[in-house]
Amino acid sequence: MQLIVTEKPSVAQAIAAALDIQEKKAGYLEGSGYLVSWCVGHLVELAPPEQYDPRYARWRLEDLPIVPQAWAYGVIQKTARQFQALQRLMLRPDVDTVICATDAGREGELIFRLAYAQAGCAKPVERLWISSLEASAIREGFQRLKPAAQYDALYRAALCRAQADWLVGINATRLFSLRCGAVMQVGRVMSPTLALLVQREEEIAAFHPQPFYTVELECGFTAQSQRFSHRQQAEAIQRACQGQSAAVCGIETTRRVVQPPKLYDLTSLQRDANRVYGYTAQQTLDYAQSLYEKKLLTYPRTDSRYLPQDMAAGLSALAADMQAAMPFTDGLHLLFHAGQAVDDAQVTDHHALLPTGAAARADLAALPRSELDLLHLVCLRLLCALGEPCVICDTTVTLACAGTQFTAKGQQVLEMGWTVPCETFRGHLQARGIAGPAKRPPELPELREGQQLAVTAAVHAGQTAPPSRYTDASLLRAMETAGAQEAGARHKGLGTPATRAGTLEKLVQCGYVERQGKGRSMVLLPTAKGKQIISLLPETLRSPEMTARWEERLGQMEQGAYTPEDFLAGIRGMLRELMGTAPGKQTHFKETPPVGRCPWCGGEVAEMQRGFFCGNQNCKFAIWKDNPWWAAKRKQPTRALVAALLRDGRAQLTGCYSAKTGKVYDATVMLDASEKERVRFLLTFDKPGKEQKCV
Repeated sequence: MQLIVTEKPSVAQAIAAALDIQEKKAGYLEGSGYLVSWCVGHLVELAPPEQYDPRYARWRLEDLPIVPQAWAYGVIQKTARQFQALQRLMLRPDVDTVICATDAGREGELIFRLAYAQAGCAKPVERLWISSLEASAIREGFQRLKPAAQYDALYRAALCRAQADWLVGINATRLFSLRCGAVMQVGRVMSPTLALLVQREEEIAAFHPQPFYTVELECGFTAQSQRFSHRQQAEAIQRACQGQSAAVCGIETTRRVVQPPKLYDLTSLQRDANRVYGYTAQQTLDYAQSLYEKKLLTYPRTDSRYLPQDMAAGLSALAADMQAAMPFTDGLHLLFHAGQAVDDAQVTDHHALLPTGAAARADLAALPRSELDLLHLVCLRLLCALGEPCVICDTTVTLACAGTQFTAKGQQVLEMGWTVPCETFRGHLQARGIAGPAKRPPELPELREGQQLAVTAAVHAGQTAPPSRYTDASLLRAMETAGAQEAGARHKGLGTPATRAGTLEKLVQCGYVERQGKGRSMVLLPTAKGKQIISLLPETLRSPEMTARWEERLGQMEQGAYTPEDFLAGIRGMLRELMGTAPGKQTHFKETPPVGRCPWCGGEVAEMQRGFFCGNQNCKFAIWKDNPWWAAKRKQPTRALVAALLRDGRAQLTGCYSAKTGKVYDATVMLDASEKERVRFLLTFDKPGKEQKCV
């Protein structure tokens, strides 16, 4: 008997269907010589400090740095039941082999290995490594199972990353919180990401707009002068040109070929989904994961934008099928060149994002709007990436009038190539009111040197603009390219494609960053608390370049080219240095005011790292941030929401996720604290009978 362990129940069901495993049991499925069970994300985690020594339950400077000599692990309480079920299956006498079928990546490897070790299992392990949950891909994957030992380096990198994050998070958070008199959550990736946002705000605050003036000539097209600092200069040229003619003194044309874009990896998809639809990075990841589990999209947590050679044969047929399935490609005659999307050297763990063959046959109209939007982007990118080059002719015309030169730029598209489906997609977005007309240089009329043109002149006033605030899209780009100036770096950036969205959400949840605006105009701003924290952290913890080097070494570790011992030795050395660089007690750091009054004892409720707690040591009132009820709705109680609950007993909750429908909804959450020792929440939709209760 072989035991298959997946990361989620939905994946277990997909594998069971592909292998004709039909008998449902408590916590697993059975049939065809297999048992199929699942984790629920992480079942096992690194132990908290107090498990190493009870004195660590209190935060004290004299105990720092906390560096375990031997790492301890524990079962996560909320998923303990599933761990016990999985452990029983692993230890069953009739199970002779375990197949690791968690997500094919660093984190999936860690999830399985920790559960396997914690269960005390020593049976042989094979690895299923697939990028699609289509039945054919699953069956093919089972024909080429690999020894788990081939992925030992990946596991070591994953474990090392988790241990490094534990060391930095535990020690730096405690150190700076104790020194500054307020809870300060510090993270290896989170802090330098926050530093990027704070730096951008400082640049905007320091920016002083400078006015400028240009003279524009209208002569059937628009030609513009250089910029002038003073209006008087521009007005003098405008008067001199008025009623005069301009001579064409130069025509320069350049023909350029624009190659098709690459296929999507996760980060580039997140950027475009934010730019086009206004989806956050986390929303895009959630929608992509849902499409993957519905077998409509390949594995989303990828950092590759190419495909392996063995996928080239069926790629053009897939593109043709998806063209037929998309609402914005009717009547188009497209040519596909599969070879330009293929490069074995650029594919590591996973290939670029693709729609699956099942997507062409599925009832796409039944998908939630958000998932369909994302699938449209992925399909569009497939059609573009395999398309013909776009050929453009750029023209620069120079005019002379009253002793001043003016320039006009124009553009003519000679061959649209891969941009054809982009244009029809824009029309599709325009019909939905999402996009406006494309902005591009105009076509200039046919001109000849020496030609005289009648003109009218006008002064145009403008001013220099500050750097733009970060959106999800632009911050993801900044995280991706952090440390890029370091020559020879293969793995650059803050975090990985799989973790960047979570980092942004954690910054918001901690109150260090807030989102302002809606949809595509939404920007990310550091809060006063976020700015204060960055002002107190040393360069080591806020430097994107430092964290990018760490990510580079983790990437090398995956390839077996760097040792965990060397990496963690560097982390421990950095922690020792931190002990002497943290600020002394800071009077300028503002203590976080109480959130509200405790409904049980009247004490002050304060926000802490893991939730909102009553300050009365004899009172156990708590609203935990990590709560299954909130997590099921993909929400977390924020400071503002808890304050409203404590003040009014109710608060508006927007954007709740429904696992049943895949859609989001708005509701009112009510606090029920009538029973001591127990906090309940109630959702109401202002309709009788529409309530949902939870402890």
